[in-house]
Amino acid sequence: MARLFKIISLAVVGLLAATALGMLFFVDANAHKPRLEAAVSKALGMQLTIAGPVGLSLAPGLLVTLADVQVRNRGADVVTARQARLGIGLLPLLTGEVRITSLALDQARVMVARDRDGHFNFEPARGAAAGLPALDWPRVSLSNTAFVYADARMAHPIEADGCRVAMQGLRLSGGAQASLMQAVSFGAEVSCAALRRGAGKFAGLKFSAEAQGGVLQIKPITLLAFDAKGAWRVSADYSAAVPRYALEGSFTQLPIDELFKALALKQTAAGRVDLSATLSLQGKTENALRQSLAGRVSLRGKDLTLNGSDLDQAFARFEASQSFSLIDAGAFFIVGPLGLVLTKGYDFANLYQGSGGSSRIQTLVSDWKLERGVAQAQDVAMATQANRVALQGRLDFVGERFDAVTMALVDAKGCARLKQKVGGSFRQPEVEKPNLLVSLAGPALGLLKKGGELLLGQECEVFYAGSVAAPP
Repeated sequence: MARLFKIISLAVVGLLAATALGMLFFVDANAHKPRLEAAVSKALGMQLTIAGPVGLSLAPGLLVTLADVQVRNRGADVVTARQARLGIGLLPLLTGEVRITSLALDQARVMVARDRDGHFNFEPARGAAAGLPALDWPRVSLSNTAFVYADARMAHPIEADGCRVAMQGLRLSGGAQASLMQAVSFGAEVSCAALRRGAGKFAGLKFSAEAQGGVLQIKPITLLAFDAKGAWRVSADYSAAVPRYALEGSFTQLPIDELFKALALKQTAAGRVDLSATLSLQGKTENALRQSLAGRVSLRGKDLTLNGSDLDQAFARFEASQSFSLIDAGAFFIVGPLGLVLTKGYDFANLYQGSGGSSRIQTLVSDWKLERGVAQAQDVAMATQANRVALQGRLDFVGERFDAVTMALVDAKGCARLKQKVGGSFRQPEVEKPNLLVSLAGPALGLLKKGGELLLGQECEVFYAGSVAAPP
């Protein structure tokens, strides 16, 4: 009986091999290109077009090589590739079923777009009778691939070049689904030569990803940004009705001049800073995401140089000119981790344009706590060679407004000697004139150098008691 079973098994294998060889040597694959396009389009749930020739080989099973392929959905490109290799199961093929067992793309471009309602460009049209296609592909690989992710809620797309992807166990439940991420599962290893978003550019991107049960985990993400190393973790939970997101990570020794360029600032600076963030948010709309934003953001640095102005000299001349703006001076650390919003309107760089000189920033600390879309200053200050400037207040990202933001020049005790407030919207701030709290016979710089000596025996309301020490 065992011998008979072995003979039958060999006969079946031989039949499959003979069938495949017959397809290879006696069938013109290009003549059947329309049927292949139709079969794969049905399997993908999108429109496949093959502009180049079709080749067949055994490797093992049936390997179909396609040149110059294009996958479109609802009239827009989703994937284009110089070459695609499809592994197709032989046994299902004998019954007329095209079952893809592997997919490899070379020199591909993958475009993922998401509209304001959260729908992706590769999903079926809303209101269409058909749901998502059912996929079960054990192996998917991509080489020399470019990715583009465009979200209607973001100002700039995310682009990655020179990517390699090795994906295992890609499965997609067919039919109607409340969420694509609830229907998909996979594990993947990804590396890219470069990653860009707006003016920001990163290199050496590498991460592992896993999707299961509506939860996507991406960790650890390692990359180089402006010659600085970063390590991040990202998670997205789509298992509930309202998606939840989390981001945690840091960049160490980030060049401050490159950060200024990324924020589209005109100032030049030198030195390195550490940037870290732990954020969480949830919601389906941009407004809901803003309202739920919570966590902490921090920017810290030492021995930095700010070119374009001598801040200490500007502080010293304040009493004579009365034209100095503390808000402009404080822009250096306001435009730290939260500064992107400030570049929408008011130019917080007037101080640095054409005044000449440079400033040495001994210490910079910009720590913020976020709750319900509002950033509260926790420890925000900087020390030059002769002065300290500190900030209190909140940045309301939901209302896009400054909330009781006050800048102050503080003495050795942390008492404010000069204050200036800013309110209104991010686009049209309302900057008050500086308020000199103590009348001086000499310049403001002299007051701050002497610190408490001028107010010996007097009490003051401490404006700043954070970690940035007063200059000697």
